Amino acid sequence: MSEVIGIKHNQNIYDLCTASELHINGENIYFDNSPESLEIIRHSCAHLMAQAIKSLYPEAKFFVGPVVNEGFYYDFKVDSKISEEDLPSIESKMLEIAKKAYPITKSTLSRKDAEAKFANDELKQAVMSKIPDDKLSVYAQGDFEDLCRGPHLPNTKLLQHFKLTKIAGAYLGGDEKAQMLIRIYGIAFADKQSLKDYLFAIEEAKKRDHRKLGQEMGLFTFYEDIGAGLPIWLPKGARLRQNLERLLTIALNERGYEPVRGPEILKSDVWKKSGHYDNYKENMYFTTIDEQEYGIKPMNCVGHIKVYQSSPRSYRELPLRFYEYGIVHRHEKSGVLHGLLRVREFTQDDAHIFCQTNQIKDEVNHIISFTKSILDAFNFAYEMELSTRPEKSIGSDEVWESATNALKNALEENKIAYQIDEGGGAFYGPKIDIKITDALKRKWQCGTIQVDMNLPERFNLSYTDENNAQVQPVMIHRAILGSFERFVAILTEHFAGEFPLFIAPTQVILIPIGDAQLDYARELRDEIIKIGGYAEIMDKNESLNKKIRLAEKQKAPLIVVIGAKEVESKILAIRDRREKAQYELSQAEFITTLKTKIGEVRF
Repeated sequence: MSEVIGIKHNQNIYDLCTASELHINGENIYFDNSPESLEIIRHSCAHLMAQAIKSLYPEAKFFVGPVVNEGFYYDFKVDSKISEEDLPSIESKMLEIAKKAYPITKSTLSRKDAEAKFANDELKQAVMSKIPDDKLSVYAQGDFEDLCRGPHLPNTKLLQHFKLTKIAGAYLGGDEKAQMLIRIYGIAFADKQSLKDYLFAIEEAKKRDHRKLGQEMGLFTFYEDIGAGLPIWLPKGARLRQNLERLLTIALNERGYEPVRGPEILKSDVWKKSGHYDNYKENMYFTTIDEQEYGIKPMNCVGHIKVYQSSPRSYRELPLRFYEYGIVHRHEKSGVLHGLLRVREFTQDDAHIFCQTNQIKDEVNHIISFTKSILDAFNFAYEMELSTRPEKSIGSDEVWESATNALKNALEENKIAYQIDEGGGAFYGPKIDIKITDALKRKWQCGTIQVDMNLPERFNLSYTDENNAQVQPVMIHRAILGSFERFVAILTEHFAGEFPLFIAPTQVILIPIGDAQLDYARELRDEIIKIGGYAEIMDKNESLNKKIRLAEKQKAPLIVVIGAKEVESKILAIRDRREKAQYELSQAEFITTLKTKIGEVRF
């Protein structure tokens, strides 16, 4: 059995120093790749990196070095300029230090002593200003020590399998007005194979980067003179979105959703009424028209509330399901923008359901079933997280309990694995977050299901019940894809641009060998468009081999080469890139097969 490196007690992780100091007993944490172990390993590796940097750059000063989802990082400053080229030398120094097998020890200081100890280090002073405790801990290894609460490994010798992954700039404490520090990210594991597998996945992720593939495949682009975070959809990308929308619209209509459309700017008064003005203003854009302030919508819910209010409602009408592919704008900081994954303008696959309290469970069941059908179509693994009532919330205990149980029962009835985030719900109601796992085992937050009793109260929504009394409805906010932008980015990386035929922006590329076959290629393209597909003709004045290579780069599922024989016999030579096969079909068989494949997937 591997070495014990820590203790888990009451869901908290303690290193052996702290467990001994506090007389804590609990579940042993072994040196392996469990989440608890990796937290200790990676936090210790951050300190090992800092020690190496201090050895190479004696003037270095350090801010914080936490464990994060992608490994660990440390923020620091030095007089020298550090770049990607310097990372290997830092790694070498880390290995050299690790092999010296320094014990990692902990000492506890009073605040006064700690402030005196780090009196000449303004970054440590900044760290201490954020810690309210009177006692502060310091961890030391060899000639390096740093203010830290742990947890850490007992010895540096265990740190052998790590990699520094990237370097970036970071403002002190995340404050854009503060000084810029250097941030180096890294990853660490308990064994060599896990590190090797991770690095392979990182290289694969670079090849699949939707920003790179999006440019190469002509899906979308960005222009600085247009504005950061504002994507331009090119024809192929727009067709991809159109295919998604088409499938989604059919499914929504079949499930009783009604299309609605709200304006993109609304008077600020309604945003004040909804609570967005007080709680979300920093993420919104505002303008003034006729001396009246307007807010550009960051969400579609207020518009849908106004649809609900457009006429008196009866219990016989409920549930009412409204959907909109709503364009919204959010004020994201420049530093967090990332291709289509984080933008300032995006389109939500948004819906709001107005229902009675006793209908919540059935509606959530329908949404979960709908979600499963969409994610299964793309072979996504997925899980869900149930977030419960936070301390700051509105509504009665009875309503919260009913809503939370409805979400929980729906998850269990659909056999969906889920975790519980205690106190992580919105202030107006509990929610389910939908998290998908892609081909590289990365997790993405996509859709959400939120039960809301707050907005119906704020806007005084009501319906007439069977006793002719006015009753407040429940509002369910629901998005499955999250946004078309984010979902297309995830799809692009999940499939490495090799989109399934049913949503591919170009299903078929037709390659006439010469001009004599061009008219037939055009006839065939028209037939494909008539059945709901899309075909491109590659008629550039290039050699046949080059045309085929160019078609392969476009990642279209099917390539059809058309020569004199094909024109005369109407027997087509097909290269099926998905099946990795070549075969022949008559024109009629090809069109029928293509129509079947395009229509075989339904959400």
